[in-house]
Amino acid sequence: MPQNTAPPASSSQNAPFNPSTNSSPSRLSSLSLNLHSKQDPSTLSTLPQYLAQPRAAAAPPHHLHVFSTKHNTHITLTRPDRSPIIAVSCGNLGFKKGARGTYDAAYQLGAYMMNRIQQEGLLAKIQQLELVLRGFGDGREAIKKILLGSEGMSLRPRVVRVTDATRLKFGGTRSKRPRRLG
Repeated sequence: MPQNTAPPASSSQNAPFNPSTNSSPSRLSSLSLNLHSKQDPSTLSTLPQYLAQPRAAAAPPHHLHVFSTKHNTHITLTRPDRSPIIAVSCGNLGFKKGARGTYDAAYQLGAYMMNRIQQEGLLAKIQQLELVLRGFGDGREAIKKILLGSEGMSLRPRVVRVTDATRLKFGGTRSKRPRRLG
């Protein structure tokens, strides 16, 4: 009949770590030995194919510029040399005056842009895409939602970098007088 007995407690459980008394190499030192040892090239064949081959120099990315203010949102798709391919704003979609600065207008603009990229067959040309955000308007969040949603499914895997190009002034000129209503 087996009995449940605990293994005898060693005296080193409560003692502080002392490397000179430890006869077996510690786990950390064995890991560091494995990292610094020369590996046989035949072991590289066990690595997945994408890790074993050196990465080729990638083509420079296209840029999707999103300029979002509280009054409007502009989206421009540019080539790697920054020359524009498509440039649209909320006013181009028929939004007037105050409606241009809303979240809904920016969302429709982003959906329109994704649709137009697919219709013009630009997906085949765009291998990599850099998203450049500028400004703190509602369009910033709308474009993020577009790319993460079903509309941006075709462009999402091509995004390699998200950059914030919002201009911030350090000191600078004196600000405009705040408007007082009421």
